[in-house]
Amino acid sequence: MRSEKVHFVNSNGYKLSARLELPADQHPHTFALFAHVFTGNKNLTATRHISRALTLDGIAVLRFDFTGLGESEGDFADTNFTSNVEDLIAAASFLEENYEAPKIMIGHSLGGAAAIFAASRLDSIQAVATIGTPSEPEHVSHLLSESLEDIEKRGAASVTVGGRMFTIKKQFLDDIRSKNMFNLLRDLRKPILILHSPQDEVVEIENAAKIYHASFHPKSFVTLDGADHMLSKKADAAYAGSLIASWVMRYLDLPKQDILRTDRQVVARLGEIGFTTEILAGRHGLLADEGEEVKGDDFGPSPYQLLSAALGACTAMTLQMYARRKGWDLKEVKVHLDHGKRYVDDCMACTDKEIKLDHFDRIIEIEGNLTEEQRNRLLEIANRCPVHRTMENEIRVNTVLREAVV
Repeated sequence: MRSEKVHFVNSNGYKLSARLELPADQHPHTFALFAHVFTGNKNLTATRHISRALTLDGIAVLRFDFTGLGESEGDFADTNFTSNVEDLIAAASFLEENYEAPKIMIGHSLGGAAAIFAASRLDSIQAVATIGTPSEPEHVSHLLSESLEDIEKRGAASVTVGGRMFTIKKQFLDDIRSKNMFNLLRDLRKPILILHSPQDEVVEIENAAKIYHASFHPKSFVTLDGADHMLSKKADAAYAGSLIASWVMRYLDLPKQDILRTDRQVVARLGEIGFTTEILAGRHGLLADEGEEVKGDDFGPSPYQLLSAALGACTAMTLQMYARRKGWDLKEVKVHLDHGKRYVDDCMACTDKEIKLDHFDRIIEIEGNLTEEQRNRLLEIANRCPVHRTMENEIRVNTVLREAVV
């Protein structure tokens, strides 16, 4: 997963800190926004693992700190549910202006409620997913139950949430009490996925049932059995992320991708942008690319790295085939390779000393109960691997052009 530290400015002029998580091996086909839990931040365990699961399916995720939290500017005491929704709107604008408008809105706990409210105002959002979300924003007030009276009388109070002290003002309570999510869900008319654990002791699972019944189809509910509210176990968070990634594909308006086919052993395809090349070798797909130093994206090995890999794989296979046939105790082979071009300094027959020759430095690491004679024999056999012999022989490449099949 590639990660970029970014920031954007919200409607109140505060700079909000964010992380844009990108797929490691491709350009994202979709962008998603993630809203974290009440008083949380973008770096919570669940947020990171859910984002990682989504990037594995080609979805980029922008996770950020709401105003006054984490590394974002502003005073948390002056924020409320409405300001969280406005922060999400600002985040969506940032993506649209600098990358691509988000199509997916994801929210955890109170962040899920904010995600629903923000999604109702963003035309680009095609699907919404909530995790452990209350059916009404006011539900969060039970976390403040011991301080509610002080907040009402004095206008503010210090409360402890998740082991940290926060100042909550009366305007926060007034704001969450004014929000009616049921009316909004009736008019949302966007696909929604509701994830909730029956063992959630912070937001009871009955909240998920209320959200589900208030929503219009298409709507889906999945039980996160055994998970806690914060999805503190990596496996639970990764499971939630993979569920969202699989579910959302049905509702995304994605361009249809041509399936790579060939009547030959291998086909490679590269479009007009970048150097990321799709390869189909038999029935196996892989990517090749160039490094960032030559304006590639480094989404796959370079052509010469693939050539070195072919030599390494062939060497390892040849040694194991020979050892197994002989009944030798060869437990493991590792082949380390470097490729480079060097000026001719060891070729007496070469007339042009400025010519560079390709050099492959191969180091073979073998493990097993082998005699010195067996080890030396394996070194000889390494030079007989088919790819090695091919590379040392004269090679002819016959090339023709043919019209593209539309």
